[in-house]
This record gives sequence, structure tokens and C-alpha cells, in this order.
Amino acid sequence: MTLRITIPDSPSETDREAISAPLRAYNIRQAGDPRIRPVAIMLTDERGDHVGGLWGKCVYDWLFVELLAVPEQYRGGSYGKALMSEAEGIARANGCVGIWLNTHEFQARGFYEKLGFEVFGTLDDHPIGQKLIFLQKRL
Repeated sequence: MTLRITIPDSPSETDREAISAPLRAYNIRQAGDPRIRPVAIMLTDERGDHVGGLWGKCVYDWLFVELLAVPEQYRGGSYGKALMSEAEGIARANGCVGIWLNTHEFQARGFYEKLGFEVFGTLDDHPIGQKLIFLQKRL
């Protein structure tokens, strides 16, 4: 069979799955079941509306925090710290060895370092003139 390269006009979830399926199969053969478990911790206002929170997933015994958002008017009120504390508890309960995440240097590097996270890498010029910082915390 001959393969050809195509570029979809509007990439879909089906396209993503076609790409990820062979990679996932290879990874499982090499490293075993990744035991993927989604994690969501919500910030909910007095009306019951979700207004922020934490989104991530446990994969290969690490919790990856993909998103952490606290509404601007509530920042500095320890909600972020509480969300991360809950995430750490979930990570421990799931047997994770650590938590990792990334943040832009104009976002929350200091916040995460105060929680015991350490930088393990940076990506320069993301966006131009700024750094994307990768942090981890071993549990």
C-alpha cells in the first residue's frame, strides 16, 4: 500500500484519533497501560455556576495539570492553592509519583514554586519575548 500526505481544511476529532491510535498502541507496547484518568476540580459560585477550576489527567503515574483558572476578582484568595491541594490529594490517591504542568512566565511561575514545584524546562519565545515554563513536583 502507498501512503500519501493530505492536509484537512478543518481538522476534526476523527483526524486526531487516526493520528493518536497508532502512537497510543506503540506506547502501550513499550511502556504498558498509561492508566489515563481525567481530573476535574471545579470552582462553583453561590448560584451553582462553574466559574473556574482545575482540569488535568493522570497518565503513566503522573498528574498533568492542563488548566488552572481562578476568576480574576478571586485571585490571591487562596482558591488556586486549594485547587492544587485537592489535585495533589487526587494524585496521591491514584498512586502518582508527581504532578507536572506548564505556565507562561507572565502567568503563575512564582505561585507554583511556592507550592514546591521546580522548573525542569523552558521554551523560549512562546510567545515571542516570553518563556513557557515546565514545572514538576514529586510527591
